[in-house]
Amino acid sequence: MSDLSARYAAVRHTTEALVEGLTAEDCQLQSMDDASPVKWHLAHTAWFFETFVLEPFAPGYEPVDPAYRMLFNSYYVGVGTRHPRPQRGLLSRPSLQQVFAYRHAVDEHVRELLSREALPAARERVELGLHHEQQHQELILTDLKHHFSGNPLAPAYRSAAPRSTAAPALRFVAFEGGRASIGHAGDGFAYDNESPRHDVLLAPFELGTRLVTAAEYVAFIDDRGYERPELWLSDGWDALQRGDWRAPLYWEQRHGGWRAFTLHGAVPLDPHEPVCHVSYYEADAYARWAGARLPTEAEWEHAAQRHPRSRGTFLEDQRMHPAPARAELPTQLFGDCWEWTASAYLPYPGYAPAPGAIGEYNGKFMINQMVLRGGSCATPRSHIRASYRNFFPPGARWQFSGIRLAR
Repeated sequence: MSDLSARYAAVRHTTEALVEGLTAEDCQLQSMDDASPVKWHLAHTAWFFETFVLEPFAPGYEPVDPAYRMLFNSYYVGVGTRHPRPQRGLLSRPSLQQVFAYRHAVDEHVRELLSREALPAARERVELGLHHEQQHQELILTDLKHHFSGNPLAPAYRSAAPRSTAAPALRFVAFEGGRASIGHAGDGFAYDNESPRHDVLLAPFELGTRLVTAAEYVAFIDDRGYERPELWLSDGWDALQRGDWRAPLYWEQRHGGWRAFTLHGAVPLDPHEPVCHVSYYEADAYARWAGARLPTEAEWEHAAQRHPRSRGTFLEDQRMHPAPARAELPTQLFGDCWEWTASAYLPYPGYAPAPGAIGEYNGKFMINQMVLRGGSCATPRSHIRASYRNFFPPGARWQFSGIRLAR
C-alpha cells in the first residue's frame, strides 16, 4: 500500500470513528444555519472525492446516485445547483446507513485509482480531499456540540472528564521586528491561500506566552465588560445587543458560579483552561480592556515558525476540550483554541485561485472574514502548520476560538 493510500484509509477511518456511539437521530440534527448535520458532513466528504477525484480522473466512473451531486454540494457554484444550507437538517433521506454505503463505495473506487499509480494531478487532488476531510472532522465536533447544547438534558458526546492543571502566569515574549517572510515554503501540502510566500515589515512587538484563561475572562465580565460600549467595535456592540451576549457561548451562571457546556456535558468552569467560543468582537474587546491588542497574522506566523506544533492539544489527544497551558513550556502557540488575529482574510500579494470549480475553495471567501491561527483541540495535528490560515466571520462563536494577547 502506498503512503497516500495508507493516509487515505487513516483519514477516512478517523471520520467514521468520530460517529461511533451516535444515533441516527444525533446525526440528523441541525441547530442553526451555520452548523450542518453530522450525516451531511459524512456525505459531503464522500461527494468531494467523487466530484473532484473520481469524475475527472477515473475513466468511465458512474456516480453512486446522481441526486447526491446536488444534495451534498456545499458552495461550489461551478459544479451545479445546491440544496440550501439552512435546510440540510431536512434531508432524512438518504438514511445514515445509505450515507455510509455511499462513503464505502467511493472508498473502493479511490483505492482502485490509487492502486493504478494515479496521475500526479489525481494524487494532488486526493491530498487536497484528505485535508478537506480533516476540516470536516473538526466541523463534526463543533457542529455536534452546538446541536447538543440546545438539548435540556445536556447530553455528553464522550464520557471521560478532562483532567486539569494550573495554568502558568501570563508573560510576554519580545520580538525585534524587521523584515520577515510568511506564507508556505518548501515541500508538503498547503492550501492556495497560504501562498505566495512573501516579505512583510514588522514593528517590534510582544506576544503572550499562552492563551487567555477562563478566570481572566471572568474578571472582564465582572468588570462589566459586556456593558461598556467604549470597549467594543461598533459592529461588535450591535452583535452583542442582537444576541444578548453576556458571556462566551456555552457559559451559564448558576448559584453564583459558572458552568460550561462541553462535549463531556455540562461541567463547572475550569478557571485555568483557555477561554473558548468567543467571537472576534469579544476577543478584541477583552484585549482592549486588558491594555493590549490582538496579534496580526504576520506577527503570529513569524513567532510560530520557531515553535513545534506538537505542544498543544489536538484531535488525536481525544480530550476534545481545551487544556490549560503547560507550565514547563515557555510558549505554546499551537492547539487547544483557534486564535483570533487582528487581520482581515485577504489575498497575499500575487495570489491567484486555481482554475475551475476547485478554485472556489478559498479565494471567494476573502471578504468579511477575520483570520484565525494555530488550530484547536478538535483539529488533527497533522493538518496544522505555521502558515495555515483559518477564517470566519467576526461574529462566529461556535468554533473552538480563543484569545492570545499582543502589544
